[in-house]
Amino acid sequence: MSEKHEDNNKEGSSETTSSYDPDKLRKLFDRLDIQAQKDPVLTKLEREEADEKKAVHEFWNTQPVPKSTEVVKKDGPLHPPLSPEEIPKDPFALPSDQMEWCVVDVDSEEEMKELYVLLTENYVEDADSMFRFNYSAEFLSWALKSPGFQKDWHVGVRDVSSKQLIAFISGIPMELMVRDKTMTMAEINFLCLHKSLRGQRMTPLLIKEVTRRIHQQGIFQAVYTVGRLLPKPVTTCRYYHRSLNPKKLMETGFSQKLDPLQLSKLSAILRLPSKTSTPGLRPMRKSDVGQVRKLANRFLKSRYEMVPIFRTDAEVAHWFMPRDKVIWTFVVEDQEHPGKLSDFFSFYSLSSTALKSEARLKAAKKSLPYTGRGGSKHKSINAAYIFYYGTKSDYDVVLTEEEKQTCDGVKKEKALVKEKTDELVKQRLVKIIGDALVLAKEADFDVVNCVDMMDNSLFTQDLKFSPGDGYLRYYLFNYLARAIEPKKVGFVML
Repeated sequence: MSEKHEDNNKEGSSETTSSYDPDKLRKLFDRLDIQAQKDPVLTKLEREEADEKKAVHEFWNTQPVPKSTEVVKKDGPLHPPLSPEEIPKDPFALPSDQMEWCVVDVDSEEEMKELYVLLTENYVEDADSMFRFNYSAEFLSWALKSPGFQKDWHVGVRDVSSKQLIAFISGIPMELMVRDKTMTMAEINFLCLHKSLRGQRMTPLLIKEVTRRIHQQGIFQAVYTVGRLLPKPVTTCRYYHRSLNPKKLMETGFSQKLDPLQLSKLSAILRLPSKTSTPGLRPMRKSDVGQVRKLANRFLKSRYEMVPIFRTDAEVAHWFMPRDKVIWTFVVEDQEHPGKLSDFFSFYSLSSTALKSEARLKAAKKSLPYTGRGGSKHKSINAAYIFYYGTKSDYDVVLTEEEKQTCDGVKKEKALVKEKTDELVKQRLVKIIGDALVLAKEADFDVVNCVDMMDNSLFTQDLKFSPGDGYLRYYLFNYLARAIEPKKVGFVML
């Protein structure tokens, strides 16, 4: 390592620049309630589950999904495929003659702008109505135009008179492996209604219509995620957040308000190195696509129970090749085998609009005098989300004779081998995802988010992620699956 590189590391290291006692800083970090860390989260989860037991789901009770109280003991489809005669040929009737179905053309710049406006003004908000996802047109193009996408699965509803886009739901085809079964499925996303339509039973209609169109292509299973609890998730993942700009997160209300001394100490704890440290790390190139596909498939299949299957280089190029302000992917060249990749990782950009920013509050007040109170000066939070990663997982772990004797049986030997393998995987992930944080900071992100799926729990504590109060639930349509632990889910939905 060069002298300059060492100096850069010192400049970015919390241990060398801070005069604070590291143990005290660690205790402060553990004590601070940064993302509701004192956590009404468990009670919130219990409350949601209790409410779900009493809920009546008129629509979902008619759909091929497990009931809330059902215990799934065997994986497999609920219903066999429909024959062409059983699939409606015409769209479902809308509740008003002032509405009409449409296909949102993702190749049209004008229509993508319409979709952007609908989502920006009406899409998912957090429970406190502080933030809303802000999908860029470039992000939506990436998410909706995967290889093999079907145009008529981008289902919209327009107002007949104004032609305004007032509702949307999308599907894209993908291959998903659930344990030992691989299926072509539809990935359902971006269900959004204009606020004026809420309470008018439009959501079931959108779901039924996109389902009809998917059935017409001979596909009868689907996967989707929802924050709220419905019948019945196959897994429930918790959000984690790694602050890169604690001052801004505090000012927007994303994090708990701290006094100046606490904020200074927290910033010291969270300070990152100024440079990455993994030899051979570089941005992904087109020539890497084939190797990334093999590395991703091998890693995902070896570690998890629900994973996407990347069949073609075109899929990998679409999902992983870097795109400005959308997706960042980095690879690591094996230093002992030039030209061979040993690791890759990726993250994508999804900002959130600060709904209580000063600018938005001023606009809302219009002619009323603006006092300047109650709002943040920041319009948005720049958030990066951990996407996919892959590293070596087939370590040749050999137990000593002493270890074998203490195991007392093949089953315990396998468990010990897995434990040692997981520790090796953890060491590597802490290193490369640590570099991902450095690169995200360089790209001007304020926070890096993930959920506790895949092997994320192996690095969240070491890399100072904090648990959030949000949950992401995975659901399967027309497919029963025994419950899957979050750490065994290897499929990331945008």
